[in-house]
Amino acid sequence: MPKLTTKQNIQAIVSAIKTEEQALRAKYPVLNQQNSIALVILLLSLLSLIGVASLYYMSLIPAWLCIILAAVITSISHELEHDLIHKQYFSKRPWLHNFMMLVVWLMRPNTVNPWYRRKIHLHHHKVSGTNQDLEERLVGNGIKNPFVRAVVIVDGLLGLVINSKRFNKEIKGFKFLTVFNAGFPIATAYFVILYGVIAYYLLQLFMPLESMLPSWGGDVLAVAEFLMVVLIIPNIIRSSSLNFITSSMHYYGGVNNVIEQTHVINSRWFIPFQLFCFDFGRTHTIHHFVPNQPFYIRQLISQKILPIMAQHGVRFNDLRSIKRANLYETKQEGV
Repeated sequence: MPKLTTKQNIQAIVSAIKTEEQALRAKYPVLNQQNSIALVILLLSLLSLIGVASLYYMSLIPAWLCIILAAVITSISHELEHDLIHKQYFSKRPWLHNFMMLVVWLMRPNTVNPWYRRKIHLHHHKVSGTNQDLEERLVGNGIKNPFVRAVVIVDGLLGLVINSKRFNKEIKGFKFLTVFNAGFPIATAYFVILYGVIAYYLLQLFMPLESMLPSWGGDVLAVAEFLMVVLIIPNIIRSSSLNFITSSMHYYGGVNNVIEQTHVINSRWFIPFQLFCFDFGRTHTIHHFVPNQPFYIRQLISQKILPIMAQHGVRFNDLRSIKRANLYETKQEGV
């Protein structure tokens, strides 16, 4: 059997993905109700998040359980945002489409707004694997220093500050204030609360601030602490897990085609992180070949598609690439 060209391998993967999707939709016609499915998932996720927060408020569940459940729930809203960016839902009903965009942003307040993210995400598909890929570089892709990489993965704002000088030199059209302002007002409020609570408890180590607070100050602190448990810490866990996986699976440098843009991460060692980013590492590579596809379709067809991708040159668990700052090497070590 003659060796396939890169173009033929890509075509084979794309064809397999589309064929499996068509077969799935034919078998389950309800999947064609794409708008309704997305809206139901969004409302159920939002109500679940509110329900978990209510249970914590009434002291019916402990803080640690609230944090874990909220982190899992908000990971679903990220997948919805991803699809909304590609206009998979209500593209002909702008008010409903934008309502969904707003809700998923409120559920994930430590991100830039979805309308700005649409711009950098669509650009990501065009320049994935290069130094122009702002979206992936914002979450740690291409960083060799493990300490800096960890900071960027966990704290997006601090990462932006650390890398802004470098981005100014390397990324065309990059402006710090453009990215920073894309978080206003929701992400801005998120970081004010986060840093405010951290600063308060650090100061508490040296002086008793609690007795110095006015009555309204105590109320503000109580609200901030509640938000830390039900929204802020869960999103730190969610976004850190997602950033770790996406910055590990996307290549940076040496990329010439879509096969070389990502590798699939399905190692059992990544299961705890996959839990908080809706199995992103195992399914996201499918999205690079067929971007206009709902996230739940990717999940449903992944078991059949992953072996086909492996057969046609997509790499799996190339974790040594992290040590190379995500460089794609034509010849892998040990091969």
